[in-house]
Amino acid sequence: MSEEILVNVTPRETRVAVVENGMLQELHIERGWSRGVVGNIYKGKVQRVMPGMQAAFVDLGLERAAFLHANDVLRPGRAEDLAVEEPGAPRAPAPPPQPQSTPPIGELLRDGQEVVVQVVKDPIGTKGARLTTQISIPSRYLVLLPQSKVIGVSARIEDEAERARLKALVGDLALANGHGYIVRTNAEGQPAEALAEDVAYLARAWALVERSVASARVGSCVYEDLTLPMRAVRDLMRRDVEKVKVDSRETCDRLKTFAAQYMPGLDEKIEHYTGSRPVFDLYGVEDEIGRALEKEVPLKSGGYLVIDQTEAMTTVDVNTGSFLGQRNLEETVYRTNLEASQAVARQLRLRNLGGIIIIDFIDMTDPEHRRQVLRTLEKSLARDHAKTTVYDFSPLGLVEMTRKRTVESLERQLSETCHECGGRGMLKTAETVTYEVFREVVRAVRQFDAERLLVIASPKVVARITEEESAAVAELEEFLGKTIRFQADAQYLQEQFDVVLL
Repeated sequence: MSEEILVNVTPRETRVAVVENGMLQELHIERGWSRGVVGNIYKGKVQRVMPGMQAAFVDLGLERAAFLHANDVLRPGRAEDLAVEEPGAPRAPAPPPQPQSTPPIGELLRDGQEVVVQVVKDPIGTKGARLTTQISIPSRYLVLLPQSKVIGVSARIEDEAERARLKALVGDLALANGHGYIVRTNAEGQPAEALAEDVAYLARAWALVERSVASARVGSCVYEDLTLPMRAVRDLMRRDVEKVKVDSRETCDRLKTFAAQYMPGLDEKIEHYTGSRPVFDLYGVEDEIGRALEKEVPLKSGGYLVIDQTEAMTTVDVNTGSFLGQRNLEETVYRTNLEASQAVARQLRLRNLGGIIIIDFIDMTDPEHRRQVLRTLEKSLARDHAKTTVYDFSPLGLVEMTRKRTVESLERQLSETCHECGGRGMLKTAETVTYEVFREVVRAVRQFDAERLLVIASPKVVARITEEESAAVAELEEFLGKTIRFQADAQYLQEQFDVVLL
């Protein structure tokens, strides 16, 4: 499989695209005024303990207070219980333990207490950042767990001999400082010297954090994760990546220096792109980004997906469209669902959709076909850096799954709620608004005394009233014994109007 990483740098925005076999698979965006805070470590202060929620709100000096759940508070003597999970970003909050194992939040934290915390989820929508006191710092091959002594190995390294070798190597290196480590997938096949360099780097980083915590004021960031291009090289660049093309000379030089220091041999794959066409245009990335904001996703067979992202969950509906197949209905449905399962996996990764996802495949009667579709979906999700969990078909023929997300989806990064429909995706028709105007006129006349009325509305509504509903207006004027005048205002949205008494 051919894989390339494209880095597009402009003064206030940096974008990183992962392209596999010529198709865009992932897009990461970082803007100068709104850099994400995932992975950053802060010296915060507990603003308010909420016993009913088993959580506390912590002031980090950000726009909104952050959220810290009792399950994510490291307790003395429980360092060995840290969850071991390889990050694409830093670890997600630990899965909730049994209720009886978590003390009341009031026993763990108190109002006004200073606490060192790490952000595991960016502020999303109206929610503040999600925090943990279980600190972790990633490097190229390892993740440092300074409050633990656990040595874990990524589940994606499947060779048992290699897992044992890596665990033994890192275990020996950890004896010097007593910290815990997660061995990342990138460490597979690496020599002891490379792992020792990472251990030394992480030791320096943690020492710097400890010094910063001692001297920093409350609300200060004491450790900031790398910039997007460097994170991309650290987390996404593997030996099977053919090239990293960067359209900025300065950024390219920094990435080469970074890679030469931490990833010897891979720095040669980083090159400065000097072509006349923008690097994203060369690979059709801009067009793919535009299509990733659409609800409908066409399939090569003629079928299509409909993707709806809501506050509670994301739904994906699979349709055969114009695909007729060659044999029978069951075979047509099966082929469409197979193609759709691969397309769904790509779209989830590209659009960075997370949380609960419901996929409504076309109904299949053959149990083997269902198994094959589910297997294809799981296989297609295998290259996703985010953790996914897929469940079997429900009695209604739906597939439920979850995907971990630490930042906003692509749509919410690049778009905003429609100011006219308020995010409903639908507008009241001009006819509906017309009859609302008539009802409001009657209400105003009965409530207040006025000889004349002025209705101000959008041009489309006024045009309908004065043309198609002119007879109804005349009847209304005769019924009320009042004169009604209409004025179009282009500043009014279709659903807006005002009735003014004169």
